[in-house]
Amino acid sequence: MVGLAMKEMVRRAIRVIRNQRFVFDAQHKAHPDGTLDDLVTSADHEAQNIYLRAIKKCFPNYGIIAEEDELRIPCRVPGRRLYFTVDPLDGTKAFARRQSAGVGTMIALVDEEQVIAAYVGDVMTQEIYGFRPESKRVHRISEFEIAEQLENTPTPLQSSYVLLRDQPKNFPGPVADLIERFRGVDVEGGSIGISYARLWKQEVHALLTGPYFSTPWDSAPVIGISRKLGYRFVRLSSDGRMEDVELHPPTEPTRNDYNLLVIKQEALDWLRQQR
Repeated sequence: MVGLAMKEMVRRAIRVIRNQRFVFDAQHKAHPDGTLDDLVTSADHEAQNIYLRAIKKCFPNYGIIAEEDELRIPCRVPGRRLYFTVDPLDGTKAFARRQSAGVGTMIALVDEEQVIAAYVGDVMTQEIYGFRPESKRVHRISEFEIAEQLENTPTPLQSSYVLLRDQPKNFPGPVADLIERFRGVDVEGGSIGISYARLWKQEVHALLTGPYFSTPWDSAPVIGISRKLGYRFVRLSSDGRMEDVELHPPTEPTRNDYNLLVIKQEALDWLRQQR
């Protein structure tokens, strides 16, 4: 029932956002780094209201950490720390540019530091990716309610592609050398959740970000789904060293001052052999 409720919230948020694709109000807001370099639209607020109304009705004692208005509602379940994270419109700048890709909406349910359910919706394709509590499987659900289980498909590692969240020239030399080991490179901005979805579908075989701000609403869903699918999180130092890192959803925006590689174990082993 929790999974059904979360999927329905995502579907409703997608509809609200799509209804405002061509007519919306926008204004600047503060980025987690303190600069006035972020954006919020009327679609963000309406989508967040969709989530809040449903959570308060279906899960009245659960906590909520939502992006807009820095919303924090504490958990009231005795002896537990259960809370939802809500990113009502992931990729707001892409939405404001009226891009045809890179716009998402995300929700996760966290128990202490463990993501126990998460769903990411692609606003433009209307697909939903995620898993319900106690499930061992992650599904890709189409707009026609066709559910496809996401599985590992063996890929020749020499044919692997890496998705970058920044231009290759902005990575330090040893990390740039690692990028060169892949057959090809894609560079993509917009929704972090939709970028990860390309990894989960195996359109690309690794995802690399530079130093970034990690927030509860954009980290919890992608950490939960990636971990469920067996992806590893690897810290890349500026001298090229690789170190496994155990990521947990933060409860406040946190600066991560390192390059992060998300990749399957077999591909990671292959990369290390190429050094």
